[in-house]
Amino acid sequence: MKRKIFILHEIYGVNDFIKKQAEAYSNASTTVECISLYLENKMFPYEQEREAYEYFINEVGFDAPLEKLTKKLLEARTHYDEVLLIGFSVGATLAWRLSTLPLQGIVCVYGSRIRQYLDVIPSCPTLVILPSHEKSFNVHELKKKLDILPTVHTRQYTGQHGFMDYHNLHYSRESYVHAHAEILHFLQTERSQGGQSNEPK
Repeated sequence: MKRKIFILHEIYGVNDFIKKQAEAYSNASTTVECISLYLENKMFPYEQEREAYEYFINEVGFDAPLEKLTKKLLEARTHYDEVLLIGFSVGATLAWRLSTLPLQGIVCVYGSRIRQYLDVIPSCPTLVILPSHEKSFNVHELKKKLDILPTVHTRQYTGQHGFMDYHNLHYSRESYVHAHAEILHFLQTERSQGGQSNEPK
């Protein structure tokens, strides 16, 4: 079996954290590709969070990349037995919006803007990793809305937005270990099962 996993980055671009994630999911049967949403693979340091966010919103956004990403994913479906998509933060929201494509699985890691696209009903198994707290909205209310969707599997871990990134101020090693294990488990087994498992850890 040949499998392809695409990774969509946070506002900072394809940085060391994203590259390390790609390495973690790569194996003999799985090819992993990080997709840069930015021209010339632009990257921002963590100290420029505001600038990075404004660049993403003004230069990329949540609509413009969808057509190109859809084409790329569907093209991969013709070459691989399985195609999966993992997104972090803004990349997770884009991944959520692409969850109606005929893919084998979607993973959305703290995609806070998912709350603006609840009209999307994923057609493939979708794992949503949530923090326990978001500064801009009630993450528990979002979780309740996601829990009723038949193909969505939610997990919530102690921490704030960015808790999986060891370079981020909000990094939580314990939550990272659990979330990473959950993603691996989902990639290996949950895709064929669908359904929900919504208990927070």
